[in-house]
Amino acid sequence: MASIGRADRAEDRARAAALLRQGELVAFPTETVYGLGADATNGRAVAAIFAAKQRPAFNPLIAHLADVGAVEAFALWNDAARALAEAFWPGALTLVLPRRNDCAIAPIASAGLDSVALRVPSHPDAHALLAAVQRPVAAPSANRSGRISPTTAAHVEQELGDKVALILDGGPCEIGLESTVVGFPSGRPVLLRPGGISMEQLQAVAGAVVVGSDSADSPSAPGQLASHYAPGKGLRLNATAAGSDEVLLGFGPNFAAAHNLSPKGDLIEAAANLFALLRQLDQEPGAAIAVAPIPEDGLGRAINDRLRRAAAPRPC
Repeated sequence: MASIGRADRAEDRARAAALLRQGELVAFPTETVYGLGADATNGRAVAAIFAAKQRPAFNPLIAHLADVGAVEAFALWNDAARALAEAFWPGALTLVLPRRNDCAIAPIASAGLDSVALRVPSHPDAHALLAAVQRPVAAPSANRSGRISPTTAAHVEQELGDKVALILDGGPCEIGLESTVVGFPSGRPVLLRPGGISMEQLQAVAGAVVVGSDSADSPSAPGQLASHYAPGKGLRLNATAAGSDEVLLGFGPNFAAAHNLSPKGDLIEAAANLFALLRQLDQEPGAAIAVAPIPEDGLGRAINDRLRRAAAPRPC
């Protein structure tokens, strides 16, 4: 099993940075979920991410940067992207931008596309690690492909403990959902994946934002596969009560369920609890999980996106 270090301990971060520069895999916390990190400029190291996660090679990865100033070395800006970066970086926003011709990020990280997905995380320990590595770090969620994303170091150990050199433990993730992904295929912002930054927040900065369509066979951004974020059990959505062999995951004060995403109906709290509760219920009695309705606004849009993909038919 992987060794576990403390994300807030300088010597553990220094060890993690050295391992990443040597081409090893390191799991680390961000404000969204735990990431499975590799040197994004090292194609062999990035390939190890795909192997460890059993992730389809056509599904692109996000490269994490220590600061906004690093973007220009890898991608081409536009005005809308700059405005969003100024508003939400560091933070839970990923921008998909055209690759520079001399971009050092390995093509495999972009699944061979002429774009690159970039994020500057706000988690202080993630930022310190990236600053120490001094290279972009490709880091999808640290779980097996299609499974529930990890929000604690223990989740990472359960999923990939024998696949990584080191896990940095930074405690539970604050947001608990992956980043919002925005692309600019024609210069205007397009929402490719809802996440920790809501549509309303994006629109307040960028004006009209188009909702993109998924492509399961050739995704342009992470998180666009039809079946994703899934527990082993089936999910039934918009449930008002549990069936005879189901366990109920409630939301809000009208649900007296033993497990409730947020008894007070707080979408921020619900987002932070979503993946951890799905993991917990996946290990408890019951053949399936029934999930209460979630409002389709603010972070509810991202929560419902994850639930719909978790409930989708699984690939054979």
